[in-house]
Amino acid sequence: MSWKFNGNIVTEETTPEGAVGFVYKIVDTRTNRFYIGKKSLSQTRRLKPLKGKTRRRVVKKASDWEKYYSSNEWIKAEVKAGNAEYFEREIIQFCFSKKSLSYYEIKWQFHYDVLANEQAINENLMGKFFRRDIINQ
Repeated sequence: MSWKFNGNIVTEETTPEGAVGFVYKIVDTRTNRFYIGKKSLSQTRRLKPLKGKTRRRVVKKASDWEKYYSSNEWIKAEVKAGNAEYFEREIIQFCFSKKSLSYYEIKWQFHYDVLANEQAINENLMGKFFRRDIINQ
């Protein structure tokens, strides 16, 4: 299953120039449950300096975003079990800085009210705000 943005399939060539990542929505078509998250388009690693040098090396490479399904453990288990065809992957918004990527992930999670919505698979926001803490109120 491919990523879609505004109904069109997204590939490496069709991603907007300068985009660092995107906010996505994954929907389980069997139950209509959904997950809102973010994914970077590239990874930056800092390696130790070469022999005789003092500066660290910076290596930037493309991420696995085209095969990526989620950081959510339940979705990862379902995909590993061969149920990937039941998930629709939609890009909600492309972002052009790491800070805006984090901001818009939270914005869309609040927009969909993921902690209070029974259909949402998200269990927390930013690792700070948990569903279990607000459901009992």
